Amino acid sequence: MANNFQDERRQSPRVNRNIPLKISSDDGDVVTQSWNLSRSGVYCRVNRYIDPMTKLKIHLLLPLRKNQKVTTKKLSCRGVVVRSESVPGTPEYNVAIFFNEINNKDADNISTYITAELAKVS
Repeated sequence: MANNFQDERRQSPRVNRNIPLKISSDDGDVVTQSWNLSRSGVYCRVNRYIDPMTKLKIHLLLPLRKNQKVTTKKLSCRGVVVRSESVPGTPEYNVAIFFNEINNKDADNISTYITAELAKVS
């Protein structure tokens, strides 16, 4: 996936990085990693179908740099599945999740991470 920010229509910038995450629903937990991340949501691949509009608990392990040291910050929020698409030839699904309940500090940490990652690319 290439980042092409000139054509980006989303409000929040997004970065293509593999961030460990766990998503939980009434049907159980799935451990995976992000394909891309923004302040408002995450896109990932999972090993089972999750219905759109399913409410999830989400835990992200975000690597944040502070004083030349990288620390892993565990962020927790709630989200809702907005898209679930099968991956042809596999039993997997690409899932887009919107963060509908995230505290400001965690959202700010995601923004800080994304800004730092985008600065590396420029």
